[in-house]
Amino acid sequence: MNILVLNGSPRKNGNTKQMSEAFRKGAESAGHIVNVIDVCKKNIGGCLACEYCHTKGRGECIQKDDMQQVYDFMKDAEMLVVASPIYYHGISGQLKCVIDRFYSAAYPTKPKRLKKVAMILSSGDANMYDGALFSFKGDFLDFLGLENMGVFTAHGGENGSYKKLQELEKFGQSLK
Repeated sequence: MNILVLNGSPRKNGNTKQMSEAFRKGAESAGHIVNVIDVCKKNIGGCLACEYCHTKGRGECIQKDDMQQVYDFMKDAEMLVVASPIYYHGISGQLKCVIDRFYSAAYPTKPKRLKKVAMILSSGDANMYDGALFSFKGDFLDFLGLENMGVFTAHGGENGSYKKLQELEKFGQSLK
């Protein structure tokens, strides 16, 4: 399976990155192709709400920035993994810009090969996930109709723990 991981953490070796890497290691050991994009290192602007993609662009965004790389990987992806630290009960702003730009990629239909989605979240508190989970359900499960492969969270002392990283590695290994 071809898997695209969108890492929304600005921290080079932060908790979210560690969790994403554990997942990648497991998935690659099971023979999957995994592409990880660190979206915070990219120049990706927010959606302009110009509707170019739904009119003249026929599904193509008018902005020509690093989101083009994400679109290219999405064409072949069969599974999407959205990974983010929690900021104000939601995903990072950089990752939110990327998800908002899915607007053009999902028009008139989602990418043909994309069937599955999972989410990896890191926070300081166990009660901080509501905004991210709302987005996961609305954006990916309901709107795009993707199969829910799971939501993996770590908070406080779970962040960076051997047990949590092993859980994510095993999840990656278990994918069919």
